[in-house]
Amino acid sequence: MMRLILAAVMIFQGATAAWTEAPAALNSLHAVHSLTNSQASQALPVAFEATVTYYRSSDIDLFVQDGNAAIYVSFKPGAALLPGDRVLISGKTEDSFRPMVDADSVTFIRHGIAPVASPASFDQLVSAQLDCMRIKVRAVVRSADVSDSGERREVYLQMLMDGGYIDAAVDSKDTSILKGLLDAEVEITGIATAKFDQRMELNGARIDVQGLQDIKILKRAALPVEAVPAAPLDNILGAYRLRDLSKRVRVQGTITYYQPGSTVVLQSGSKSLWVMTLTKEPLRIGDMAEASGFPEVRNNYTVLALAEVRDLQVQAPVAPIPITWRELGFGGNAFKVVATEGRVVRQVREAAIDEYVLESEGHIFSAIYRHPPESDWVHAPAMKIIPVGSTVRATGIGMFYTPDPFNGPMASDILLRSADDIAVVAGPSWLNVRTLLFIAAVLFIVVLIVATRGWTLESRMRRQTVAMAARVEAEAAIERRRSRILEDINGTEPLADILEEIVDMVAFQMEGAYCWCEVVNGARLGKMPPEEEEFRVVQKELASRSGEILGSLYSAFDPSKPPQARESESLLLGVRLAVLAIDARKLHEELLHRSEFDQLTDIPNRFVLDKQLEVRIAEAHQNALIFGLIYIDLDGFKQINDLHGHSVGDSYLQEVALRMKRQLRSQDLLARFGGDEFVALIPQVRSRAGIEEVAQRMERCFDFPVVVEGHTLHGSASFGIAVYPEDATSCDGLLIAADAAMYALKNAKGHTVAGLTDSPENTA
Repeated sequence: MMRLILAAVMIFQGATAAWTEAPAALNSLHAVHSLTNSQASQALPVAFEATVTYYRSSDIDLFVQDGNAAIYVSFKPGAALLPGDRVLISGKTEDSFRPMVDADSVTFIRHGIAPVASPASFDQLVSAQLDCMRIKVRAVVRSADVSDSGERREVYLQMLMDGGYIDAAVDSKDTSILKGLLDAEVEITGIATAKFDQRMELNGARIDVQGLQDIKILKRAALPVEAVPAAPLDNILGAYRLRDLSKRVRVQGTITYYQPGSTVVLQSGSKSLWVMTLTKEPLRIGDMAEASGFPEVRNNYTVLALAEVRDLQVQAPVAPIPITWRELGFGGNAFKVVATEGRVVRQVREAAIDEYVLESEGHIFSAIYRHPPESDWVHAPAMKIIPVGSTVRATGIGMFYTPDPFNGPMASDILLRSADDIAVVAGPSWLNVRTLLFIAAVLFIVVLIVATRGWTLESRMRRQTVAMAARVEAEAAIERRRSRILEDINGTEPLADILEEIVDMVAFQMEGAYCWCEVVNGARLGKMPPEEEEFRVVQKELASRSGEILGSLYSAFDPSKPPQARESESLLLGVRLAVLAIDARKLHEELLHRSEFDQLTDIPNRFVLDKQLEVRIAEAHQNALIFGLIYIDLDGFKQINDLHGHSVGDSYLQEVALRMKRQLRSQDLLARFGGDEFVALIPQVRSRAGIEEVAQRMERCFDFPVVVEGHTLHGSASFGIAVYPEDATSCDGLLIAADAAMYALKNAKGHTVAGLTDSPENTA
């Protein structure tokens, strides 16, 4: 009997442990992809392998794919991940537009090749059929701009496909190609993503692109932007063309708002839709209705346009959702019937609307009632007068004017359906502006009776008010100037113009005093006094954070006037802005140089070579010219690093790069192509013999040894030549041909690490 009891207890404990055990982790991307949003919201554990298709190291955006399934993964920035990498992802599921994964860790497994990009149509993109998949499309670029969002900077394209417009966000800060993209037909490879509003409803299609290398120009614009003929401002429709392929859709819902000849709002459950219609037929709020029209995106929300609306004569009223101002401002309840409370600040009667300006949580918004279309000043319904300061409940449709779903509350109002949709909840407090004015008047009369000096005091107060208003206006003007200067520093304005703005601001702040700026090894900007020695001159050095003196800021004053505190404060503000402007411009130039030049040898890198090669190919094709490419591989370079260390190897690379560069003409280009590989672009030649002569000159520069850190190194290199158009007519073709010629020569020389020796007398 005891054994039976013990067995029963063990079975019960095992069942309890199994019941409380955590669910097993989903171990495949397909399993995660097949979840519903409801299932994904349960934070299910995952641990699966997948291939990286897109990763922005400065952000948290990671896309992975496995076969025909792909998802979005939120992961920390700064990881060393590239498209094609095979990774192991661990984390939990989340609900979003589609199920996604919040990753705790992403473990690198091996390098690989990114999945083949699937051709995508507009219909597939706009309906999110290929969401998160690696795809490629053909489109015409309509606009190309640089988008700044905090620390995130990218190239943003708006493109026209066969069917409609899509957007592309390219992870690049390079603006040099933007003009060349306008009106060009391109093939672009990236990740299919969706555009959606704060309600998580689809309102467009977008492609996230890893870099400019994923954009291929198929056909350039017939005319550059600068060559397009100018049109009169009042006659631009001559270039307008539209082919609308949109299909009519039909929806049903409860009528929650109706403005005859303009608007109907429908709501069904938690979903709402703004319907644009010209119908003036009688429609009753609270009835079920049917609307058919064409989908469009207006103000970042999906609407139904050119709609026909039919009242189904079935009552299905919608109860308003009680919300706060913050819930209203975040846009999740766009076009829904809502109710919120606020304090009346003012009320305005206009010909077309009655507007109640309300305050809630320290924020201002309006409750607006639109008069019937046939109303005018005379026949409009009487406005409901509500005492200022009263607390009211406004019921109506949530409206939004500057939608930005991800950057905080938006400008929003309540659209009242009738004058009865605003109701007083509580009367105004006795402590209001009118009461305070009355008390102030009584006190003022008492003061007049008690003291004869009242009028003098009032006059003095007025003068102080005027002075204060002038001071506030001056401070506001200075702040506007400072804001404009900061915008110019972050923009592309010339540095001289920015420094001129700064000295003008300092002069304005000091009531027109002379002010000028001198930049070290640079210009003198601003307004100097005619006779400097006759003024009291104050100088402030422009010192960067590193301690480097960038210049000085000066101001000259009347020597008869004593120094004032605002002189130092104004100059200090000018110094900070000038240092910021100069440092920002130097940083920009340094980053630009780093992006185009090899950091070790200070010669152009592969990116510059590719651009120059494209230009030379186009020029040679246009003018029937030839040019040459020389591929150089240093013989036995690995031996230097193995025997003497990377410091000696780096010095050797710097010396041979300098020697080879000296053998070239000013119009030639030497670029570092890889670790010990270089490419020389020879644009102006008449024959292959001319290119061979340049290669021989470069080869002879290895006749003399290189002395590095006490080591005398006798080096050599292998050279391969390709000629356009004899050997190839494309960038890749020329590089492959020159590389093949180089390897043929290297094999013919019959050495592996040969040609790179260290003289015995210099070897430790």
